[in-house]
Amino acid sequence: MDRKTHNQIEAGLKTGDRDAWLALYNAYADSIWRNTSRLMGDASAVGDVVQETFLAAARSARTYDHRRGSLWVWLWTIARRQIALHYRKQKPTVSLDQACQWWYSLDGLKGDIIDQMAAPAAVLETKEMAELVRRTLSQLPAEYETLLLVKYVDQLPVKEIAQQLNCSVVAVRSKLARARKTFKREFTKLTRNVPVSGSQNDEI
Repeated sequence: MDRKTHNQIEAGLKTGDRDAWLALYNAYADSIWRNTSRLMGDASAVGDVVQETFLAAARSARTYDHRRGSLWVWLWTIARRQIALHYRKQKPTVSLDQACQWWYSLDGLKGDIIDQMAAPAAVLETKEMAELVRRTLSQLPAEYETLLLVKYVDQLPVKEIAQQLNCSVVAVRSKLARARKTFKREFTKLTRNVPVSGSQNDEI
């Protein structure tokens, strides 16, 4: 989305313009759906979460403030809140306890995986790893989580990401480097500090 279109939608949302809302939905619904499905093991719940995301966005559209982030960052912040609410209500297929037990069972392979872990998409091959990645992403700032998903899951080029986020290519590359570093640090912290015996609180 170019800046002119972004600004037109922003202005329309503040006045309750229906066309602006439709333009927002058409621009981001598919991306919200894809990213939500990547973070949720229950495919049947994705539709409900996406629906709740746009309902919540509709309720708060007039209060959108571009100084707090682009339209995409705003929407994804709402989506991740809805994902968190879903997991608070549901018992996960794989608990954090189980995921950590699986992780520790890898023994010597753990170091190699962490060293090669440039982004979430590289490690979503098992339910246990997907749970660890989801938990890690939930600890990141929304902007970092968004960058990692659109770059390494949706595989968007940096130039297109810059257009979506209304910032420069240089800024995107710099933020991606920080996001990767933060993801790796939080993943290491999560798997190092969470005990694998006894019960765990499975809420995000």
